Amino acid sequence: MENLWLYLQSLPKSNKKWLSEKLQEDLSQEETEYISKAEVLAGIDAGLKEMAERKRTGRKVKTLEELIDEL
Repeated sequence: MENLWLYLQSLPKSNKKWLSEKLQEDLSQEETEYISKAEVLAGIDAGLKEMAERKRTGRKVKTLEELIDEL
C-alpha cells in the first residue's frame, strides 16, 4: 500500500483529479440501495391488507394530503 501511495503522489494533478472523481463515482454507486422485488411485493401486500381491514372496520382512510403532512 505504501508503494501505491508513493506512486499516486507522483501523478500529475490532472490524473489525481480524474482518479478522485472515479473513486467518488465508485463510492456513490456502492451507497445506492435498491428495493428487492420481494420487498416491493410485501409493501403492496401490506397496503392491500390495510385497505381491506379499513373497509371491514369502517375506519377512515387518510387522504394524500394527510400522508404528505406526516412526512
